[in-house]
Amino acid sequence: MANTERAVLIQAAKRFGTPVYVYNQEKIEDQCKKLKKYFPYITFHYAVKANANPQVLRIIRAQGFGAEGVSGGELAAASAAGFKAKDLSFTCSNLKEDELRDAAASGARVHLDSLKQLETWGRLQLGSEVSLRLNQGIGAGHHKHVITGGPDSKFGIGLSDISEARQIAVRHGLQITGLQQHIGSNALDESVLLKAAVRLLKTAAQFENVSHIDFGGGLGVPYKPTEAPLDLASFSKALVTHVRAFREKQGRDVEFAMEPGRFLVAEAGSLLVSVTDMKETSRHQFVGVDSGFNHLLRPALYASYHPIENLSRTKGKKGSFSIAGNVCESGDVFATDREMFVPEVGDVLAIRNAGAYGFSMASRYNLRTPPKEILMTKEGKSKDVSFDSAEFAR
Repeated sequence: MANTERAVLIQAAKRFGTPVYVYNQEKIEDQCKKLKKYFPYITFHYAVKANANPQVLRIIRAQGFGAEGVSGGELAAASAAGFKAKDLSFTCSNLKEDELRDAAASGARVHLDSLKQLETWGRLQLGSEVSLRLNQGIGAGHHKHVITGGPDSKFGIGLSDISEARQIAVRHGLQITGLQQHIGSNALDESVLLKAAVRLLKTAAQFENVSHIDFGGGLGVPYKPTEAPLDLASFSKALVTHVRAFREKQGRDVEFAMEPGRFLVAEAGSLLVSVTDMKETSRHQFVGVDSGFNHLLRPALYASYHPIENLSRTKGKKGSFSIAGNVCESGDVFATDREMFVPEVGDVLAIRNAGAYGFSMASRYNLRTPPKEILMTKEGKSKDVSFDSAEFAR
């Protein structure tokens, strides 16, 4: 970590207290620019579920991105942040009828997740054009809980059901003009992403009215030191060949889209915590901190790895420590046997790569107050951008 960033984070911890989330505006913008550089032929819809902070949404909107929501609340948050209806995409499963009505009324492009949703859409006469979310049997992700394609996934319409989907569409006078898929979260192997994209193009060739193809999200970022970044250049070079061939073969213009979430915000966020206790057992040296899985659930839910640094010390003796939270659960451990400079009570630790699915999954479990959210601007200043998510919840 650069000394400048370390100093800003330490200052944020002193000024706003801990635990606190800090987001780096410049990093978010850099990630947006990477995608626009390598995929100029793609329209992007940011997956709001990764981080719904209004200021984060505005930063991403300013980069020319649309937004993708999975609930009415997320669509409302995106609209409040300035995203236009034409730039909204909606994908979810197991909706009530009123939720489906609201999604249609929002003006977002709605990707229907099941034959039942398609039937309901037609019965309620919510629009003459529809987009289908497909499950083409391909899934990928960092944990089985985030794999959203394949035989065990609850998401999407299977390829074997396409014929019935066509029949439902004809019965209600609907045109299938869009197809979407999402294979999972945090894929670092571009070959899997490419395989899924190519299969979707092959399926799309069966639909004469398709004008919008959404490859979904899943673009990953490395969390562990041993992981390599996703090769965007290689992925884009291969994908554009198939996209061009599809357009030429179809003889019509087709819009292509993706739904990045984690890729834009994960590395931009840090959860800052303070050391509150030290305890040595027969197996571990525990470092107790003033946060827990009620603030960052990923390690407990997915056994996820997050880099952790002692911001208060840049030299001295090192040791192996397990970082434990203050929630009354044995699973409330951020990291086990992690090497770092020997901490003391009062030191500030940075749990890195916490900008995605950190605050957005936080709760008030144990009746503890959620952390504040701070934005580190491009000028190196920090400002409080905390918001009450209950404002949009529905």
